[in-house]
Amino acid sequence: MTKDLFYLYEKPSAEGNLRTHNSDFIVKEILPIQPTGEGEHHFVHIRKEGLNTNFVAEKLAEFAGVHPRDVTSAGQKDRHAITEQWFGIRIPGKETPDWKNLDLEGVTVLEAHRHNKKLRTGALSGNRFKLTIRNVTNTKDVQSRIEKIQQTGVPNYFGDQRFGHNGKNIEMARQMFSGKKIKDRNKRSIYLSAVRSNLFNQVVSKRLHLHGTDSLEGDCVQLTGSRSFFAEEKWDDTLTQRLVDNDIQLSAPLWGRGELPALGAAADLENAALNDFSADKEGLEKAGLEQERRPLLLKPENLQYEFDNDMLVLEFALPAGSFATSVLREIVNVTDVRQRQAQAAFQEQQKAAQ
Repeated sequence: MTKDLFYLYEKPSAEGNLRTHNSDFIVKEILPIQPTGEGEHHFVHIRKEGLNTNFVAEKLAEFAGVHPRDVTSAGQKDRHAITEQWFGIRIPGKETPDWKNLDLEGVTVLEAHRHNKKLRTGALSGNRFKLTIRNVTNTKDVQSRIEKIQQTGVPNYFGDQRFGHNGKNIEMARQMFSGKKIKDRNKRSIYLSAVRSNLFNQVVSKRLHLHGTDSLEGDCVQLTGSRSFFAEEKWDDTLTQRLVDNDIQLSAPLWGRGELPALGAAADLENAALNDFSADKEGLEKAGLEQERRPLLLKPENLQYEFDNDMLVLEFALPAGSFATSVLREIVNVTDVRQRQAQAAFQEQQKAAQ
């Protein structure tokens, strides 16, 4: 779903392999709060490898003797990776489990604390990444791109994992819009999010292709680190300096009900980018989503890199809801080894079934 989107620095010439080993993709969640130490919710910090988030959540529920619905996570994390993430388990009026006794291969409990509030999806300030790309070609081009990204950032695209295999989540959403009933609330949310994310990507791609990172009259800008936004008909020196100082950011729409907040030239561009997606926009509006905004660009924090011959190690932090693959996309054309293996296995199963 992202292969045809605009590249801010043109498509990379370098190639490399990602996730040859699970340890090549390390993610650590950044929790914005400190658990209080009391309350009916248990915040459990775990390190996992080779397991998906939902499976671990089910095992935590089984260990704690609670219903799976009483286990939440701040975010979904890749299976083929080493990830450190938080789970919340609601255990009202019960003894505190000895979480260190959790015997689950691939899982290590790092810490556990009581808290007085539920851990909700998205309740993160961000994630830290350490990525290892092997067999990298044209390291000179890679280094040049990283230095540009350190200054300007990358398009804040939603990654392919948002859309499902071959865009299945978008297709399911469109079936919903046509009347198909989906009982599972979580699945409905995933499908709606996929369509909304695709519309955002389309606007970002068109805008960067036509205007690069320049501001436009009528831009709807977003306060950095906030969901608050406002539109300005014209740019003046004060507003431009706020953009330079990263006090505000250029934005693109997360579609929903209500009037598009952008004005003038910016609104014209956003509407034109979505001319062919009327049914998707209408479906999101009928589903009750409201107009929101998301930053146009994504700037990795503390971006560091190191080469060891043809191996590149990248370290950086991203705000919650951002995708490391959007950073990688502008640096090197990666082959996801684990994904390639999974596709090969799927094709073998299809042949066997036939």
